[in-house]
Amino acid sequence: MQHLDRQVIEQALTWCQEGKTVWLCTVLATFGSSPRAPGSWMAVDQAGKHIGSLSGGCVEEDFIQRLREGEFDRTITITRYGDSEDAQSAHITLPCGGLLDILIERLPSTSDTREHLTTLLATLDGHYQLIRNVDVSTGTHGFSEDASLGPRVVQQKAQGHDQPTMIQMRIAPARRLIIAGISAISAPCAAFAVTLGFEVIVCDPDEAACADFSVPGVEVKALLPSRYIASGVCHSATAVVALTHDPRIDDLAMIEAVRTPAFYIGVMGSRRTSTARAERLIRSGGLTEAQIDRLHMPIGLALGSKTPAEIALAVMADIVRVQHGKTISELSQ
Repeated sequence: MQHLDRQVIEQALTWCQEGKTVWLCTVLATFGSSPRAPGSWMAVDQAGKHIGSLSGGCVEEDFIQRLREGEFDRTITITRYGDSEDAQSAHITLPCGGLLDILIERLPSTSDTREHLTTLLATLDGHYQLIRNVDVSTGTHGFSEDASLGPRVVQQKAQGHDQPTMIQMRIAPARRLIIAGISAISAPCAAFAVTLGFEVIVCDPDEAACADFSVPGVEVKALLPSRYIASGVCHSATAVVALTHDPRIDDLAMIEAVRTPAFYIGVMGSRRTSTARAERLIRSGGLTEAQIDRLHMPIGLALGSKTPAEIALAVMADIVRVQHGKTISELSQ
């Protein structure tokens, strides 16, 4: 299953190519608890069809109803939900009692819009690292290169003004998890990853095992994982994990994965097995010490895991830790 961000932009592009006006809605900021984080998207066409979400459902329903009544015809609108003092949204109470600021862009079906959405899609596929810039006063949008870390949404405000003049949105590749090999841990690991919002691909050369593997939202490929990894599918938001204990699958996957920009590469095994694997990968696989240092082995956080589900939890917890730039020592603080 494709990551939700990619689904939203791909559908918006399809509607645009069909000659439809599209409203692209972005969560700008949340105050208090909120179901969706800043940067989350929803796209709506002129008939009220929508993809993505902004909250638990109430905001989406209200927005679509107001759209059908002729609101949001300006190029740029910023609205707030959950504010009892706002006449437009006072009747909307967010599930967690928070506030939600939404950027609403009316995108007509033009060549500029198609080009813009195409670039967004390519960025989500990992081809670029970009910041999306929206000028609130003029309604124009564009991109600038980005190679830094930071908040997903930044609002620039003029002194003494509540409304932003420029909004910058960091567009990161959609998070992807490649699971090399099918084992007892692969299914719970894939299920956890889907829940966390990852695009998940499971690879194994055993066609029968692939046919029997059934986790909703997971793409299964009956081929050697190393071949898939070598095809250029890994970007900076990709994690690669090998979970089979079979060096014919795990070792080859590691050899290819360290040649990619994947942010997390891990392989299952005891400390003794991991030491032996490191020596083997250097001796037979031609890996360098620096490449070996990129491998998380043994994989996962040391949770005392025993069952497949517990091991899968430890794996995904470690992936999330690395993604957020946390060291092991910081977890105990």
